[in-house]
Amino acid sequence: MANDQKPVISVRKLRKVYMMGQEHVVALHNIDLDIPRGEVCCIFGTSGSGKSTLLNQLAGLEKPTRGVVRIGGVPISQLNENQLAAFRQKHIGFVFQSYNLLPELTAAENVAMPLKIRREKASVAQKRAESLLNAMGLADRADHLPSQLSGGERQRVAIARAVSASPLCLLADEPTGNLDGETAEVVIDYLLKLSSSQGLALVIVTHDPDIAARCDRVVRLKNGCILPEEN
Repeated sequence: MANDQKPVISVRKLRKVYMMGQEHVVALHNIDLDIPRGEVCCIFGTSGSGKSTLLNQLAGLEKPTRGVVRIGGVPISQLNENQLAAFRQKHIGFVFQSYNLLPELTAAENVAMPLKIRREKASVAQKRAESLLNAMGLADRADHLPSQLSGGERQRVAIARAVSASPLCLLADEPTGNLDGETAEVVIDYLLKLSSSQGLALVIVTHDPDIAARCDRVVRLKNGCILPEEN
């Protein structure tokens, strides 16, 4: 759950406008948002509401038209591409609907990859990978390739990889979109446990009201605007 520390993620007056031919399309309207350490925040909305655009802004994958995004106090919207890449590797974890695992690597090797990129010792990376896979209930699948795993197992490997380098925040984009209901519930369980145990600011983008109901807070988007909180 959230605490009273300064927010890990802070968004101020965020606006994003795209050019579609000669037309200006406003995807986000002056978004203000704070997400503290340990909070599970759901970005909820229908297709076209702006939730994926907002997640891209939080990840630094797109520059805002106006406004600022800060992660851990750093204004990532003002960093150049090289600075952003280095910052993301160290401080932001990603979980995608499509898993994005490297097919030629085992589960353990996939989880260890972010640490190897940061030039951690192989023994340290391996121990961290084994620990996370054990926490995910996948200790007996560490040497399996992604093609040998079920969809739910692959997503749990992806989650373990996303947090292996101990990021400040974890951004999950429709993380259960390719999973059946029972498997999706297991994956959400693991995400919530990780956020609690590691103090992660966790942002889940979804259109699933059942997932939204399990989060600490739901930020509802419509036409690029945050709707007033429901009582």
